[in-house]
Amino acid sequence: MTSELASTTPWLHVVGIGEDGLTGLTPVTRAVLDAADVIIGAERHHGLVLSNKAERLSWPSPFSHMLDVVTGLRGRLVVVLVTGDPLWFSAGARIGRSVEPSEIVFHPQVGAFQLAAARMGWSMADLETLTVHGRPVEQMIAFIQPDARLLVLTTGAETPAQIAAFLTERGFGKSKMTVLAAMGGDREERYDGLAEDWDHIVPDFNTLAVDCIAAPNAALLPRVPGLADNLFQSDGTMTKQEVRAATLAKLMPMRGALLWDIGAGSGSVAIEWMRAAHYARAIGIEPRADRRAMAAANALALGTPRLQLVEGTAPDALTGLEAPDAIFIGGGLSMDAFDAAWAALKPLGRLVANAVTLESEAVMIALHAKYGGELVKVSVQRAQPVGRLTGWKPSMTVTQLSLVKR
Repeated sequence: MTSELASTTPWLHVVGIGEDGLTGLTPVTRAVLDAADVIIGAERHHGLVLSNKAERLSWPSPFSHMLDVVTGLRGRLVVVLVTGDPLWFSAGARIGRSVEPSEIVFHPQVGAFQLAAARMGWSMADLETLTVHGRPVEQMIAFIQPDARLLVLTTGAETPAQIAAFLTERGFGKSKMTVLAAMGGDREERYDGLAEDWDHIVPDFNTLAVDCIAAPNAALLPRVPGLADNLFQSDGTMTKQEVRAATLAKLMPMRGALLWDIGAGSGSVAIEWMRAAHYARAIGIEPRADRRAMAAANALALGTPRLQLVEGTAPDALTGLEAPDAIFIGGGLSMDAFDAAWAALKPLGRLVANAVTLESEAVMIALHAKYGGELVKVSVQRAQPVGRLTGWKPSMTVTQLSLVKR
């Protein structure tokens, strides 16, 4: 029988469940399951909750239809089953963003990260928790650091071997890897090995623990902006290391924030923006196909595979793009490009423009007179051989305008 629920009564329950099934649930959560009209879950979830009279629904395909299915059941008592913690890299968070808090109850469960940390004896305050489940596995590359400890929700049986290859290629082949599967249940399994000779065949559904150990020749790729220029494929027209670090400092990368990189070139600024803050996003606008190809290759190699690349030039290519939190104009500065970018920028957004030509510098001076902000020159000199001796070789001086939209 359908339960008729008052509009103020929670009708939707998102229940985290582990390999131990009903045994691991609290009495209150078990009571909710017993009273449910509809239970939605994957096949493995339904297999853990067998004795129930409720109507059973499978995860819709594609998963994006889930919200339509769930909200279409409003008025009935609905339980959505998810694995582990419903609000940690889980469908529960996505559902929660679309349903009023007063209508939904979350039932937490010990999740894969907590279980894996316990199995490894690692403090969760001292490690990184990542997911590549249903996402590009390359995004974990940005977290490969000496002595870092990583817990990774994987996409499938092939993911640990892919990550082992990333580690080995970057000089972290001695890193210790552990795959944990079916944690908390009777079928729990564990596989241990080193990245450089990883050859285990593991279950599809697993969690990976990585203890990163760097060799003397390991690549050092900090998430603080200012990666070495030689880490990027480039035709030479790129924002160089020291200027790039100063540029990112003014752009202020923040969690989940979106950058427009206008005149993206090799993508160095956009890539470092995405590496510098969790879930930071970037759209690179670049007219040349060869440079967009280099930017895409750099993004994969440096752990930002979600860099979006758009063909075109400002202002025309900016039409229809999601409003940004920050904008970098590294090439093609003009009054029209600035006006379109500034109009699209969100309040408290940051805009930084760099220039090396007198013509672009003249535009900056005019903009500074109108909008204020900071106008600086950045000069870099590098020590290089001069015959048998050493001298300073200056790079082109960069003029930089930075503004905050208030």
